[in-house]
Amino acid sequence: MHHANHFYGHANIMATYAGLKKPPRIWGYLQHGWNILDGFAYGTNFAPGMPKFVWSDSVRRRGHALGLRNYSVIGSVWLYLLKTHPELATPDKRAKGTIFYPFHGWEGQHVLGDHGRIVASINEHETGPVTVCLYWNEYDKPAIRKVYKDAGFRVITHGYRGLHWRQTNAKFLVNQLRELRRHERVASNRLSSAVLYGGSLGLRAGVYGDPMVLENEHPSFGGQARIKRLWPDMDQPYVPAEVVREFTATELGVDHVAGPAEIREMFRWNS
Repeated sequence: MHHANHFYGHANIMATYAGLKKPPRIWGYLQHGWNILDGFAYGTNFAPGMPKFVWSDSVRRRGHALGLRNYSVIGSVWLYLLKTHPELATPDKRAKGTIFYPFHGWEGQHVLGDHGRIVASINEHETGPVTVCLYWNEYDKPAIRKVYKDAGFRVITHGYRGLHWRQTNAKFLVNQLRELRRHERVASNRLSSAVLYGGSLGLRAGVYGDPMVLENEHPSFGGQARIKRLWPDMDQPYVPAEVVREFTATELGVDHVAGPAEIREMFRWNS
């Protein structure tokens, strides 16, 4: 199984949905985050003939345009999580305030930017209690946590996504689901998976503030300019609810969710 299939506990979620106690090897590559190119990290070395399981048909079309094949559109793992936890699939009745996700880096690339400017943007647009969810990469830096704590915000992380089959927090997305549904709004300084996930629960969404810069970001993705050009309606502090609903349904692949038996067949889990 490609190690990225385990990120955020995705393989475990799919196994639970398919009726298995633990995940066997997935025969293929599973998209692990919202992606504006072919569905996968730049430079992924695909084994010839192996399937690529992606969220949406737009990802499949972009992959085809790049000469890639063997795509299967199955929707986001997030949607399968909601099916395995229907009791958590809507906001809590006591939900309040905003959860904000600053753009993050990872082991190989750091984010360059001023977190103080993000705090100023949050204070400009949010009125209720604010939770700031940092990715583990930034949460591990006390100076970054301090910027948000000093602003009076609650600061959390959902856990470690894992790398090369090690230290994977299989409950990462469950943690994220539990936190999102405690809030009325989800916001970020970049359009991201977290905004889609919150939008799918019915949270009001916003995208605003300094988008920051990803260290050595590859130009093939087109950067923030491409995102703003393709989805301008999603780039504003208060995105209209109907825009959020349409965007999240399309990009998460709501119409492409497969049944448990189909997943077992596609992932070659029947044997």
